[in-house]
Parts: sequence; structure tokens; C-alpha cells
Amino acid sequence: MDAPLSAADLADLRVARRLLENPGLAARMTSLVGAPIEKGLDMLPVGWQARVAGITRHALSKAADAAIFTLGDAPGAGSADRWHKWGAALSGGVGGFFGLAGLAVELPVSTTLMMRSIAAIARSEGESLRDPDTGRACLEVFALGGKAETDNAAESGYYAVRVALAQAVGQAVDYLGAKVAVDKASTPAMARLIAAIADRFGIQVTEKIAAQAVPALGAAGGALVNTLFINHFQDMARGHFTVRRLERQYGTEAVRAAYLALGNA
Repeated sequence: MDAPLSAADLADLRVARRLLENPGLAARMTSLVGAPIEKGLDMLPVGWQARVAGITRHALSKAADAAIFTLGDAPGAGSADRWHKWGAALSGGVGGFFGLAGLAVELPVSTTLMMRSIAAIARSEGESLRDPDTGRACLEVFALGGKAETDNAAESGYYAVRVALAQAVGQAVDYLGAKVAVDKASTPAMARLIAAIADRFGIQVTEKIAAQAVPALGAAGGALVNTLFINHFQDMARGHFTVRRLERQYGTEAVRAAYLALGNA
């Protein structure tokens, strides 16, 4: 039988829930640029969303192949969040200098940096980077904190997104039972997972581009936007892997029930 969470772990879960259910990236971007994101969206060329979708999927595929393997497998090690923020700011500055034309170069770089940071956070929460399930969970972070175009209000919460991603790769509705390997043997499943994640991540990338399109931001603005972008996904990762750590300790149902109870409270 699942055990109740201790007071300290319940406090950790409360922090995780606050991170995972916070206002979306668009609200943060609006606060940064001082103008509604819609203004930037109106400035994007016709057909740009289709191009973003392709670039996003390519960036996720490259990040999945490369980022985790640059880290040592040492569960509990530090996550070096600040170093990854600096790297993302640098790539964002370059992207901001070249504008929309630089996205195809900048996004794979910044996505790989974010994937590496997400993997480091996973490791700091006790995950083994040799476990294929950890790689899948790292990719899932890119789908958190944002909505897909087909979502309704009931489908955008943290647990709802995990269920939706599990269903997208043909696994059981019990999202926590899925074991999707990040290797060549699981290419069809990984392709479906990346497609489902790209659907959500692409919307957040579009919001990022819209913020960078606001006049007078330039290279400095691109660095600020990318810092906010990676900070958003670091928050999602910290919340996600805190929940997974507690699930390993207490069982999935106990943690899910406590998480939902915090929302009701």
C-alpha cells in the first residue's frame, strides 16, 4: 500500500506543483518585452508556423541523440543551472542578431543546451542517465508548461500531458508504466514521441520567436528571451523530476493523489 508523504516531501511536492502549473511561457514573455505576444505573432511571415514545426522536430531529434551523452552518470550530482543559462543566452544573442533567419541554426543549439540542463537536473534528483526511461522523461519536459492546439482546459495539466504523451507512443494509459528506449531499436516509438512533444514545444518556440520579433530587441533581447526560455524549462524539469523522485519513494498513486489534493486545496 502506498505510504503517505512526509511533511518535508509534501513541501517538495508543493514546490514542484507550483513550478509545473505556473503561468505559461507567453505570460513570461509578455512581461519581459512589455507588449502582448500577439503583436510579435502578427509580425511573423505567412507560413512561418509550418517552418517552425519542421525546425522544432529536427532540434528535438538532435538534442535527444546528443545532449545526455555529454554528462556522466552520477545520480545526485549538481545540475549547473547557471552555466546552462549562460550558454542559452549566448546562442539567443546570436539568434537575435540574425533575426528569424537564424532560427534554424540557433534553435538546435539552444535545444541541445536545454536538453543537457534538463538531464543534469534529472541526475540531481537521483535519475540514472543510463536508464532509457530517463531519456524519455527528459524529452517530456519540452511538452510541459505549454498547450497543444488541440488541448482544452482539462488537458493542459501536468498529469494530463504525461498521459497524452504515453498514448501518443502507443503505450498503456498508465503513463508511468511506459519504458521507451532512447536508442535505435525504438526509432518508431521515439518518432511518435518526438512528434507529440514537438506539437507542444513548437507553440512555445513560436512564442519565443514572437517575443524576439518585437522591434528594438535585437541581440541583447535575444539573449534575454533565451535566458527566460531555458529558465522556463529548467523549472519544468525541476518540478517533473521532483515528482518522479517522490513516485519512486512513495508509489505513483500516493504522489498523484497528493498532487491533485494540493490543487483542490
